[in-house]
Amino acid sequence: MFKPARILQAGVLSLFLAGCASTQTAVPPPQQIAASPATQPGGTSTDMSRTAESTSIQAGSSIPRAEGFRLADGRLKPDIQAYAEEVSARRGVPLQRVESLLQAAQYNATAAKLMAPSTTRIRRSWVTYKNRFVEPVRIKAGQEFWAAHRAQLDKTAKEYGVPASIIVAIIGVETIYGRHTGNFRVLDALATLGFRYPDSSRPERSQLFRDQLADLIQLDHAGSLDALTVTGSFAGAMGLPQFMPGSLMRYAADGNKDGRIDLHGSPDDAIASVARFLRLHGWVPGLPVFAPVALPANAGTLVKGGLYPTYDWKQLEALGAHEIPRAQTALTGDWREHKLGVVDLIDEPRNQAEYRLGTPNFFAITHYNRSYFYAGSVADLAQVLAGKMGYGAPN
Repeated sequence: MFKPARILQAGVLSLFLAGCASTQTAVPPPQQIAASPATQPGGTSTDMSRTAESTSIQAGSSIPRAEGFRLADGRLKPDIQAYAEEVSARRGVPLQRVESLLQAAQYNATAAKLMAPSTTRIRRSWVTYKNRFVEPVRIKAGQEFWAAHRAQLDKTAKEYGVPASIIVAIIGVETIYGRHTGNFRVLDALATLGFRYPDSSRPERSQLFRDQLADLIQLDHAGSLDALTVTGSFAGAMGLPQFMPGSLMRYAADGNKDGRIDLHGSPDDAIASVARFLRLHGWVPGLPVFAPVALPANAGTLVKGGLYPTYDWKQLEALGAHEIPRAQTALTGDWREHKLGVVDLIDEPRNQAEYRLGTPNFFAITHYNRSYFYAGSVADLAQVLAGKMGYGAPN
């Protein structure tokens, strides 16, 4: 999930941090979204990371060792004590509360084991990955979820410009609509991965988890959650949409307008939060996820990777791409006016690859989970669900 240049497309790391974009900055309320640079046609969310350094905690370190966080007398180990003091100073949380939470944190061997790097190379398989998510259980459950929350989905789609099908698909891929939200105590998971990350060659990953732990502590202080009891995935993602603490703090929305955000118990909040996250990470209302284009035979050489599209349509036309006429849809935007990116969906066991042309909306989904396989599966599940619910296809 953290690899910036080339997107992980198989294995644990491409799955575990859905909804956890690590951009760390404040975002505008929903009524101001239309004015956000991240939501303008052709725009990106680059500006949203400008204040990341101001929230990142520099104290503390990680050692790949199965041990706790306290000394024999119960005090925090020196580097963790230094971390506590910086969190208190920079996040405005009383030091006593920060220390109390960190003293309560327990090393979780399972979280460390699940995060450990594989000793063998995983062969990427788009077909296998897609079939894990675009399958009968999620399709049936997705229809039921859509029917039960149709009014909120319609309202949210109108407010944020993100189709109901995409919102439903993401929640389905993440947790099968709340069936599997994780039973790890988030405090333990984040402390383990922040201070005892199992791969010393990737210090940026432990740093991310230490920052997420600071976000959790700040949310606890604000009364948004109870850090001693909240549960989630082994990487600390929470609720129906599997938001990391930083995403909960910066991108979540109060869908039912009750004055609080509950991603575990409120489908309305989960629906609105998914939509707001996508809109603030570059979703352009009215565009498909994939442009209706036939790519040239050498499409593989056009793949740039990464989280942002890079081509103009005229460039791609000159390279041999051409538009495929299709039936009229409810989509109103002209994808040709936006940056585009060639997406590779590789299947190594079958020695084949599928190439598609992603619009800014495809890349918005990759900010939710940095995997082309993930974003492709969300789009394909959304298309199936939209057809079954009579809303037309979103791509």
